[in-house]
Amino acid sequence: MPNATVLESKKAVVETLTGKMKESTSVVFVDYKGITVAQDTALRKQFRDAGVDYAVVKNTLTRFAAKNVGYDFDEVLNGTTAMACTIGDPIAPARIASEFAKKNKNVLKIKGGVVEGSVLSAEQLSSFGELPSKDALVAQVLGTFLAPISSLAFVLDQIREQKEGGTAAPAEA
Repeated sequence: MPNATVLESKKAVVETLTGKMKESTSVVFVDYKGITVAQDTALRKQFRDAGVDYAVVKNTLTRFAAKNVGYDFDEVLNGTTAMACTIGDPIAPARIASEFAKKNKNVLKIKGGVVEGSVLSAEQLSSFGELPSKDALVAQVLGTFLAPISSLAFVLDQIREQKEGGTAAPAEA
């Protein structure tokens, strides 16, 4: 039977993990078995730069925290486990972990997780590695919206120049 101090510290860890899971837009569990110190340092830097909280977690305490939030990760939480979570870009943890696994000969394996309230499998989370970041997607969409407007402005300017007797040649389509 554990003493009261140990039990209280474990309860505090469970409460902290529960809070992180409730606040996060995504939580991804990874198996880090076989990762070197240099690789781990590089991975932690990528996560930190993206605003992702990454930490090694105890499976039993994490299982209790997940159940407090309403998730069941019994089959995921075994072996070596680390948790990456964020309140920012929901695909960032999965994207970074997936890209890192590809570049480093699969020393990191995604086990499963949650993105915006939906429990996803390792395969689903790994597919996020193919997606650009949220900011890049927003920029692409804005660029797509901007292209027709820019073309229209150019054509209208050419028409204006022609009517004013300018030397501009008609625009080619």
